[in-house]
Amino acid sequence: MTIPAPIALPAPAASESKVGERRHADRALLLDLDGVLLDTRPVMQKAWRKVQEDHGIALPFTDYERHLGREFGDIMQRLGIADIDAVRRTYETESVAAAHLAHEFTGIVEVLHAFVAADWRLGVVTSKHVDRAAPLLAHLGCPFATVRTPAGAGRAKPAPDPLLLALVDLGVDPAAAVYVGDMAVDQEAAARAGVAYIHAGWGYGQPTSPAPETVAAPRGLLQLLRAGTPFVEGSLG
Repeated sequence: MTIPAPIALPAPAASESKVGERRHADRALLLDLDGVLLDTRPVMQKAWRKVQEDHGIALPFTDYERHLGREFGDIMQRLGIADIDAVRRTYETESVAAAHLAHEFTGIVEVLHAFVAADWRLGVVTSKHVDRAAPLLAHLGCPFATVRTPAGAGRAKPAPDPLLLALVDLGVDPAAAVYVGDMAVDQEAAARAGVAYIHAGWGYGQPTSPAPETVAAPRGLLQLLRAGTPFVEGSLG
């Protein structure tokens, strides 16, 4: 993979240089996978077509897409599909085969490397099962310190469990973490975990009330690197 060009980082606040002060290494950036790190819609569409063909399911992809962010079994229950295990096997097998159709959002890899360079700890919290998540994350080539999927302990989003478990992995307090998501379940999980939420405006879903901070493109996340400069109410464009 081509090593991304370095991004000029905002200068740290003066207080960051003082001995004993909190440093970036105490901070965590957690991110959703689908719609935040990678555009996986082509993969999901192909897998859903296979489900329709093999299981005689007439529901359009838009019905499935409406529930993105939830664990697959949860989505199937909401769609009223009975043979969840068989449908899951078909969907996951086709998803892995079609993983090459996913592509990273413009600028996301460079932004992640900027956070790593600034000593933030990176983690992924996704409702995609590990067999489907692993090849996609490998495509990014970024040093994530933890990856939490429904295969692990705890309940899936919108429960706060995977976010809190990721922070336990990283040794970071919820008050020093940010979660970047693109669906209402991401926003709910962050709120229940006591973690600041940033909505990825380049993703698949719309935020809910109360309106969260929103960035229009991955590079907008670099504002988090300005030590001691919190987000203010309203969109960051």
